[in-house]
Amino acid sequence: MAFSGALTLTDLNDFITPSQACIKPVEQSKSYEGVEPGGAFTQIRVDASGSYFEVAAQKTEQPSTGRKLQTAQINLNDCLACSGCITSAESVLITMQSHEEVLGFLSSNPPPNSADYRLPVLSISPQSLASLAASTSSSSRHPISMQTVLRRVQTFCRDTLGFAHVFDTTFARHLALLEHGREFNERKAARGNGENTLPMLASACPGWVCYAEKTHAEMLPFISQTKSPQQVMGTLVKRWMADKWGRSPDQVYHVSVMPCYDKKLEASRSDFYNDVYKTRDVDCVITTGELELLMREKQWDLSTRVEGEEHPEFCNVVDNLVLPELVSHPGTSSGSYLHSLISLVSSSPNNRNRDLKLSTRTIRSADYEEYVLADVATGEVVFKGAKCYGFRNLQNVVRKVGKEKGVTGLPGGAVRGRARRKVEGQGTPDRGYDYVEVMACPSGCVNGGGQIRPSRKVLEERSPDGEDYPVGQAEDTGPGTDMTSDAVAKWGNKDWIRKVEAAYWSGTEEGHGPPRSDYSISSTTSPNAIAARILVDMCLSNSGSVNGTGEDNNYDVVSTVTNDIWMQTMDGQAEVRRRELFRTTYRKVESEIVGLAVKW
Repeated sequence: MAFSGALTLTDLNDFITPSQACIKPVEQSKSYEGVEPGGAFTQIRVDASGSYFEVAAQKTEQPSTGRKLQTAQINLNDCLACSGCITSAESVLITMQSHEEVLGFLSSNPPPNSADYRLPVLSISPQSLASLAASTSSSSRHPISMQTVLRRVQTFCRDTLGFAHVFDTTFARHLALLEHGREFNERKAARGNGENTLPMLASACPGWVCYAEKTHAEMLPFISQTKSPQQVMGTLVKRWMADKWGRSPDQVYHVSVMPCYDKKLEASRSDFYNDVYKTRDVDCVITTGELELLMREKQWDLSTRVEGEEHPEFCNVVDNLVLPELVSHPGTSSGSYLHSLISLVSSSPNNRNRDLKLSTRTIRSADYEEYVLADVATGEVVFKGAKCYGFRNLQNVVRKVGKEKGVTGLPGGAVRGRARRKVEGQGTPDRGYDYVEVMACPSGCVNGGGQIRPSRKVLEERSPDGEDYPVGQAEDTGPGTDMTSDAVAKWGNKDWIRKVEAAYWSGTEEGHGPPRSDYSISSTTSPNAIAARILVDMCLSNSGSVNGTGEDNNYDVVSTVTNDIWMQTMDGQAEVRRRELFRTTYRKVESEIVGLAVKW
């Protein structure tokens, strides 16, 4: 089982630093019979190089060098059993989330005419679709687009598994980006009143949120409270769609396909549990690799064409609304949170008529980049943000934000003195970040630990790199490497990440976003118009108005919709309802294990 990149313990300078509680030094697979309780048939010896050897406990006439033990690999079950990073309550919930759990539910679900029938719904992330597209294209003569993969996944899930509805999560991401922008404007206004609310840090990565809650609680006030696309989709399925289908939330079973295992953690959070109906917004999360395994178990070939895959008949219609598929969001393949805010700031009334220039600076690698939006005429910095992927870069950003805000308790010693460092040789302080797009995995979500990994054979058959080595060969280290066609490349292979990235952006104009679906862009069918309709349905169904106009939920959304309708403030309980539906909270989590108290 592949392990989440957000929690992989590979390097003390990267990812979460392990303690004694996280370490399994060696693995012994052989068992011996006839050994007295408490006795030992063999012993473990450590040589000068630090390698472990299993040797006989009793001395023999001929000395034995023993058998070298392989270093044990920490997998998801090991980590969850330890509770060092994850609480025991979360551990129990996560063990229930697997493709076997999905199959078990589908096989035991009563027929649709039964009162106990639960409507099965599946949603899949665009990163998962890109991974499936790259994997399928590697064994196909022609590249396969994300839209084609989506059609085939929909056919498989509906016809073979029995799901009633299959969505992608890009429209839910669109809603998340709208709410994200609104929250940023709120924090920016609060900063003008003297509150310490910026920089805002992205919240879509559960690995980062888990890390912050358990090691950097001082960062929690800066993390965006907007729900991730997965949980916004959960809100849509269990609250809005269920109501339109004439069902209560507990009469719908929602499965999500995501690129990393940490999404299982996210779905298990108490904030996303409905106490009234005793159900979670996302009932089960499976990774891309688990979906691919499920397909193989059902003998489904994703490279085989399905009927009508090039036509929009597959589009999902809810309450006479055709929900957009594969909505384009220019920027990054991890959600475009930073670029959506840059666009929002650029189009704001204060900046709409200004000549603004966006400059980019790479720090160390493409995983850490700074973006500065400045006025060409005056040089005034309007917005400063960063893209930060991987825990190595993440820890540097945490220190930087802590120094800028005067936060104490950060690694490397307490921060004292100035809250903002001055630019060398100048008397003005360096402007801090307004926003940071944070992802725990290097290269972002397309490199999630739950994504499909290629075989080494696939990588070797590709064209040579600039130094005439077969691409991917440099990843082989040391003797004994399995080079058979069934062997998979290690997680994080950069050449494969580029292939998945290319699949993500395939079929787009100028390569700036995922492919659009076949819906027409008009005032009634654009993502913004549909988002406005949903906002009215969910928040103004009982009472309230927009901006104090007195217009209730019966007003004509189509005639009044604008691109900034999501930025308008609702009155009374409508605004409370909006925050309940689209935002969440975070909490400091105390560790249950003291590493120094662990005994072998």
